[in-house]
Amino acid sequence: MKLVMAIIKPSRLDAVLDAVGDAGVSGLTVTEVRGYGRQKGKTEVYRGAEYEVKLLPKVKVEAVVNDDVVDSLVEVITAAANTSKIGDGKVFVLDVESALRIRTGEKDSAALVG
Repeated sequence: MKLVMAIIKPSRLDAVLDAVGDAGVSGLTVTEVRGYGRQKGKTEVYRGAEYEVKLLPKVKVEAVVNDDVVDSLVEVITAAANTSKIGDGKVFVLDVESALRIRTGEKDSAALVG
């Protein structure tokens, strides 16, 4: 099992959610986060005063999936989140040692289904 974690622009969230659903992923977690990468923030003007925003709003989408789904999931997330502009985000894939569905006690792959 793998944890696929994507940090994307908030404006691309709906497209990514649609793509992930079409890829057959049955569950995921979405979190509003703030951060920066190569952008190092941006400068904005508010009521005539210029100020620097160092941490930009982003969205983190996480899904634990079986190994055979990982490559296709990364591809659909990448395609849906891509605007070809700086700040589109990143996708990380991490190993998951085990999973447990609390309600039923199902473990690992069985805990991920439906």
